[in-house]
Amino acid sequence: MENSSFPSLSPPLASTETKAKRFFVILIVAVLLVGLIAGGLTAYIITYSDFNSKLTSLENQLGIYSSNGNVTNYSNTVYLLGENVSLSALYSQVKASVVVIQDLVPQYNIFGRIFGYNMQQGSGFVTSFNNQQVIVTNNHVIEDAINVTVTFSNGDSYPATVIGTDPRADLAILSAPQMLSGVTSLSLADSDLLQVADPVVAVGSPYGLSGTLTTGVISALGRSMVEDSGTDKNDLTLADIIQTSTAINPGNSGGPLITYRGEVVGITTAGISNSESLGFAIPSNTLKRELNSLVSSGSYDQHPSINAVGTDMNYQIAQALAISVTYGWLVESVSTSNGLQGGNTQATILGSRYVLGGDIIIAINIQRITNADDLLSYLERNTLPGQTANFTVLRGRQTQTVSVTIGKV
Repeated sequence: MENSSFPSLSPPLASTETKAKRFFVILIVAVLLVGLIAGGLTAYIITYSDFNSKLTSLENQLGIYSSNGNVTNYSNTVYLLGENVSLSALYSQVKASVVVIQDLVPQYNIFGRIFGYNMQQGSGFVTSFNNQQVIVTNNHVIEDAINVTVTFSNGDSYPATVIGTDPRADLAILSAPQMLSGVTSLSLADSDLLQVADPVVAVGSPYGLSGTLTTGVISALGRSMVEDSGTDKNDLTLADIIQTSTAINPGNSGGPLITYRGEVVGITTAGISNSESLGFAIPSNTLKRELNSLVSSGSYDQHPSINAVGTDMNYQIAQALAISVTYGWLVESVSTSNGLQGGNTQATILGSRYVLGGDIIIAINIQRITNADDLLSYLERNTLPGQTANFTVLRGRQTQTVSVTIGKV
């Protein structure tokens, strides 16, 4: 039978030349793949080895050692912050210099007679003045109190004597006839060098929990705060104080606010009830300015004042006065003749009463004054009663420079 022709169902055979080309391409791809894999493995091994070497070096520096080659023992771990700062080492450095202060405050009945005593507690710290160790705390911790005692971190307690107070800065200086042997005085830093966001720690006895350390940062500088004393609050405005996110609770009052170098930059004085991380501290430079007077005479009476009542400027007041200046401090009245002028026209602006027409303080010695915080902080840092300063004021619609005599609170 004659064979019929049908299409082939199998592919035709490739030529020898085509096979060679195909083999060559496959060989090149295989070589490339092997090279990539080998290179990747080599880079991984080198990187891992370098990282492991650095990690081992860091572990050795921190006191973290492998106990059996596979398991790491973390019992000696040191936690570092900032410029290689160990919080545990910092705490060990300062804790012996921080004290608990306890005293009794008399309670009076409606006839003004004492019917009992309440115990109150605060904190303090040891510093030096003229080679004499003294204890710093807040005035409100010991005000009107009796039986004042200081207790050190090892539990030793001693009676203390109040040798100087300044309610207007909420500072008090104590002495103890017996000071715990070997206690190191904490050094006072220059608080004018502080910047917002600088890290700080507070050590004290919140709610009676002695030796408590809390951490935070400087939240703001140059604040002013009215301390509630039950008396004339205008007389107890604390000027030029530090705001911090470090937790400040009852019992912390009088304790140190410390830099990572172990230096005191502030004396913790108050926290705000029901707030989240909002506390305040008296700057160390305020203490340094007053320390000589507090120790030698028992008081300090050189707080400056312009003896005026006023308010912060804002957009609404500026609109009422038809001026463009929306910052500064509006002088409403002046109690002494010092070069400043008060207002003469009463006005209600958005429900608040003001006396308009007085000077608007916008600078002192060419430094811009934005509000009352700026005004009080500048006066406290840079002036003394009896001195004169050049105030730039907006009087009417004219900017003038006025020589103002600084008064006393």
